[in-house]
Amino acid sequence: MALTYFKRYRMELDLTGELFEPPSLPDHYHFLPWHPSLLDAHAKAKYFSFCTEIDANVFPCLGDAEGCRRLMTEISRRKSFVPEATWLVRYQPPECTRPEECGTIQGLVDDRGYGAIQNVGVTPMHRGRGIGTALLYRALAGFAKRGLERCFLEVTAENTEAIRHYERLGFRRVRTVYKASHVIYHA
Repeated sequence: MALTYFKRYRMELDLTGELFEPPSLPDHYHFLPWHPSLLDAHAKAKYFSFCTEIDANVFPCLGDAEGCRRLMTEISRRKSFVPEATWLVRYQPPECTRPEECGTIQGLVDDRGYGAIQNVGVTPMHRGRGIGTALLYRALAGFAKRGLERCFLEVTAENTEAIRHYERLGFRRVRTVYKASHVIYHA
């Protein structure tokens, strides 16, 4: 096990202006607003979104199903939790009897009054369909509804595709941070 430092960017967005055009979900995808009964569904979507990604090294709980459940429980119990900025996307085509949780996002308010986006996650089979952007829009609209004027997220520097996407949506890099994490290297 080695201590590794991961470079991350803090990216911010001004919520006082107009947001980007609200995207719609493809057919058979549905938004579900936060409800405590959906905690396990959020945790499942979070796990399958991150378990094979670099963020599971940065935040080991994301690489463990029970860790995702604990994280989701912790987020939802905070006084700073913003239910209006917390959404789940479910996929269920007509021929399917069991829905599939495929996207999740959570929102908090930090001590400066900024919206803090947590864990924008879309499962691998559902990426490239605009689900992450649609989730992000819903979270930003939830923060704006709460009267927040700015929001931020953090993204690992190696995730260049996500960084470019956030920049296209109006986010700007404001700070570089380093996250220390113990990583197990296999020989």
